[in-house]
Amino acid sequence: MNIKFGPSGLGSVKEALSNLEEYHRLGLKACELNFTYGVYIKSEKDALIIGNKAKELGIKLSIHAPYWINLNSLEKEKIEKSKQRILECCKIGTLLKAYRIVFHPGYYGKMEKDKTYENIKKEIIEIQKEIKKNEYTPKLAPETMGKVNVFGSIEEIKKLVDETGCEFCLDFAHILARYKEDKIDYTLNLFKDKKELHLHFSGIEYNEKGERRHKRTEKERLEILIKKLLKTRKEIVIINESPSPIEDSILGLKIDKELGKN
Repeated sequence: MNIKFGPSGLGSVKEALSNLEEYHRLGLKACELNFTYGVYIKSEKDALIIGNKAKELGIKLSIHAPYWINLNSLEKEKIEKSKQRILECCKIGTLLKAYRIVFHPGYYGKMEKDKTYENIKKEIIEIQKEIKKNEYTPKLAPETMGKVNVFGSIEEIKKLVDETGCEFCLDFAHILARYKEDKIDYTLNLFKDKKELHLHFSGIEYNEKGERRHKRTEKERLEILIKKLLKTRKEIVIINESPSPIEDSILGLKIDKELGKN
């Protein structure tokens, strides 16, 4: 069992190589590029250089797709633009050697949950056809979401995985905000057939409607999660999304080493 810890964020193209070197020096072996406000790596040459450097340093890359994605919009144009944003991430992600494209699947809006699920499932299948056609290598990873009125419950993500063959991102901060409990055992059991887990973690503020904002990681909660993960035989990536993702990734690394000695 191997847990790779790393931050959400690589910085600008100019900073990318030096940041990867620093992450390596700190013992971090994962990083998720934030394309949340758009794909900012435009040059194929830059993407190849960054991807090769990450591979050389043993740092596993993933990508978080833009926030403005909704595969369940009533407007066909919005769905098509959402799909293009995901595919743009897949294209640059192939050059970066990124293994996952994490994205927020969509909103229920005024639709029934079952109808929303079917719509999103259909669009993911269509995106996967384009991925195969273009020989892109990253896998799609719809994320568990932290607001109760947004598509992305644990069960919905698992059903997508089972019915489309996509991958997934389990965000345990979002899960806490959505369900008002960690549900670690339940979630890990639901995905027990998967050999590889892509996780997000941080502290989180929430109310009755769910997520409000991310905050610094609580050591006790992270320790509980890592203890449970150490009992599995899986390859695991934990991306930290707190306001201090590097420091909190190092915290995870320290906890993992301490628990491994016991």
